[in-house]
Amino acid sequence: MNWNRILAIVEITTAVLLTIFVLLQSKGAGLGAVFGGEGNVYRTKRGAERVLFIGTIILGVLFAGAAIATLILPSTA
Repeated sequence: MNWNRILAIVEITTAVLLTIFVLLQSKGAGLGAVFGGEGNVYRTKRGAERVLFIGTIILGVLFAGAAIATLILPSTA
């Protein structure tokens, strides 16, 4: 297996997981909250909401890193 194939698998996996995490985060919010209509913006995240939030950040960084690595590493076609 070459690096490009591994990075492609990592990008696809992180993209799917990132999509799922983002959709799960906004599932509990109403339509008004999605567009900034909710008043309690400054509240702490607890439990599963915190895990989803931190997981989303980690997956976003992994996805960006894999995308940049794909651009930097030479292709071995």
